[in-house]
Amino acid sequence: MTPRFDCTGLVVADMAASLAFYRRLGLDVPAEADALPHVEHVLPGGLRLLWDTDETYRSFDPDTALSSGPGRVTLGFACAGPAEVDKVWADLTGAGYRGLKEPWDAVWGQRYAIVLDPDGNSIDLFAAL
Repeated sequence: MTPRFDCTGLVVADMAASLAFYRRLGLDVPAEADALPHVEHVLPGGLRLLWDTDETYRSFDPDTALSSGPGRVTLGFACAGPAEVDKVWADLTGAGYRGLKEPWDAVWGQRYAIVLDPDGNSIDLFAAL
């Protein structure tokens, strides 16, 4: 058997804050998940996005040094068009999330912006120009 890519996991300091951010990006994660130590969400196509609290992760790897800040994990969210990149950027930064790079027209032919989630992961917003 060949291993198959199945999921991406995020280790988060505050489950409710992290899930609130991803709900703003359109993920339909139930509100009762806010209090759980581990959450799984199936994305279109079957890939799963997982969240574990710091405490949960440390329960099976107690000696780990959890990192934070941009550059460790990047998740990309395709937008319907350039105007939606600007709209989602404005919504997230207006709600207090940290913008890393304001929307711009990238040389590779996309409208692009970068916002940080509550744990400092880079969230790329993009659409074809």
